[in-house]
Amino acid sequence: MLFTDDTAEGLRAAVWLVNSAEDPDTLDSLDDEGTFLSAFPYNGRLDRDEEELASLRALRPRLRAMLLAPRDEMAAHVNAALGESNLAPQLVRHVNADWHLHAVADEQPLAERVLIETTMALIDVIRADEGSRISVCDDDTCNALALDLSRNRSKRYCSATCANRNAVAAYRARRAGDD
Repeated sequence: MLFTDDTAEGLRAAVWLVNSAEDPDTLDSLDDEGTFLSAFPYNGRLDRDEEELASLRALRPRLRAMLLAPRDEMAAHVNAALGESNLAPQLVRHVNADWHLHAVADEQPLAERVLIETTMALIDVIRADEGSRISVCDDDTCNALALDLSRNRSKRYCSATCANRNAVAAYRARRAGDD
């Protein structure tokens, strides 16, 4: 196992949020927020209102900068986020998750909890020196993030769509070279 389940899930949620800012924006409505929360259930306070949606949308550029930063810069982002948050660490266990650390209270706004969950995940990334597992998609037409949690470090694309598009293009280029 590369990362603990809560670290992997925190990274997946952060990448989902960052990638939701790509064209077309997939975090544009409260229904879209519901999709995010269905995929990544956060415990605690959920306002599900326009203010909460706006705060999640506003968080995306910061998460992108954190996730793509070189190791020392990533550590600076982590320290800044920890310094500005109302930390209240506690060990918790949920129905589908064994004991893990929540660093902020469940009553804090969702965007703050997402930021700190991402920060906690990035602490593990920094300590393991595994920042290369987060990159920009290898598709030249895509700026989304690719998160590689595979054992063999083989994931280069953000989605199957980008991977398939590039595989087809490479196949066609090979076929054209045979003619």
